[in-house]
Amino acid sequence: MANKKQLFKYLLVLDFEATCDNKHQPVPQEIIEFPVIKINTTTLESEAIFHTYVEPDVNPKLSPFCTELTGIRQSQIDGQPHLTEVLDKMFPAWMEQHGLLDPENSSLFVTCGDWDLKTMLPSQCSYLKKQPADYFHKWCNIKKAFCDVTSKYPRGMMEMLTVLGIPHTGRHHSGIDDCTNIGNIAKELIRRGHVFKQTYYRHP
Repeated sequence: MANKKQLFKYLLVLDFEATCDNKHQPVPQEIIEFPVIKINTTTLESEAIFHTYVEPDVNPKLSPFCTELTGIRQSQIDGQPHLTEVLDKMFPAWMEQHGLLDPENSSLFVTCGDWDLKTMLPSQCSYLKKQPADYFHKWCNIKKAFCDVTSKYPRGMMEMLTVLGIPHTGRHHSGIDDCTNIGNIAKELIRRGHVFKQTYYRHP
């Protein structure tokens, strides 16, 4: 049976990793991994990947806890682009390259929870005195999509994978691996009849 017609041509699965510590949370918290996977909602193919590590502006030295949690080593962020370059040049260029700035190619960011685009990106942009691009203002929290299908609100990604019978791949808290797993959840929800819709809109 064909999947239901989707409201968006593409889902953009996003999962930031950021500086953290188990003793004193760094201020400001800064993005250190910026991954996005583009999924075609008709074919359920992952068509393109944007992935970069990001060198923090304020606290460039990672804590041992952060490396243990995310698997990201100091050498992986040293000399990498700063967030301003990613937001001003690299990510918009990727969006344009893959036709995602064309109004005909509707797309929606998908995150696991609201933290990435409701809290993390706006707080760092505020610190940098930047305004996030308009396309970051709306997204789907996949936990709500999962709840629509299963009538159960999940604690997190691992629970969703278990309930849906999807094997976990890669390392938990690696941004790009988490995107792959969240993408697999999204594809399965579409197969089960879910139509992805915006669950949150953040006013500029």
